[in-house]
Amino acid sequence: MAGRMVVTGATGFLGRRVASRAAAAGWTVVGTYLDRPAETADERLDIRDPSAVREFVRRVRPDVLVHAAAGRDRNDWRATADGAANVAVAAAAAGVRLIHVSSDAVFSGRDGEYDETALPDPVYRYGAAKAAAETAVRAVAPDAAVVRTSLIVGYGLGGHEILTHALASGRARGGLFTDQIRKPVHVDDLADALLELASNGYRGVLNVAGTDAISRYDLGVLVARRDGLDPARIPAARLADSAMTSPADVRLRLDKAQSLLRTRLRGVHEFML
Repeated sequence: MAGRMVVTGATGFLGRRVASRAAAAGWTVVGTYLDRPAETADERLDIRDPSAVREFVRRVRPDVLVHAAAGRDRNDWRATADGAANVAVAAAAAGVRLIHVSSDAVFSGRDGEYDETALPDPVYRYGAAKAAAETAVRAVAPDAAVVRTSLIVGYGLGGHEILTHALASGRARGGLFTDQIRKPVHVDDLADALLELASNGYRGVLNVAGTDAISRYDLGVLVARRDGLDPARIPAARLADSAMTSPADVRLRLDKAQSLLRTRLRGVHEFML
């Protein structure tokens, strides 16, 4: 299936890749931005404004809406939680297929592994906002796909990749945690999975991440080796020794995604080569 697709946040790391890969696959793509237009985004939309979101969806009349937008600040509740609710209400009112991008941040990390039946138990504000967004989407648009993902990396443009370079160069202070575990996903694998979900009618939660569990520190070492940096310049730290409140060990189970999707979800040790 290919028709008209809206991608919110199409100037962001993930949104850009979804928009460009959707266009290559034959979709007519309308990408949104907040501050500055881009090649992948030429429609301004503030998802915090419910009336603007409703009017935009009514005017554009997409077949599918991929909600990849995020606030400028991870603590922006109005963008992360309320914005997702506004998008869900508009999509449901217009009968538009909704693909909502969520996060493993909704979990505390106390259980280690999480499948699609796991209930959110966030321990910090961003995770709570993403959990609230999921609740709104599932209540308002029960046919939507809610995609929980992990660290998104690729092409040196992921947040963790940028931080690794900043730490290695001394432009940032701190360190990468040796005791914080995630399952990073390549941005193209995630984008392709979202495009599959746009067409296959799946409803409910789906975990989409990479197959390899790795610490943030070890991921930084892989980034350094790939990009010709000295891994010895990557400072190590422990979450347990810090004052931060953040999930430590969150590994998304991928059994359902691997049985449902054609997209092969690679592990970080493969795509970082």
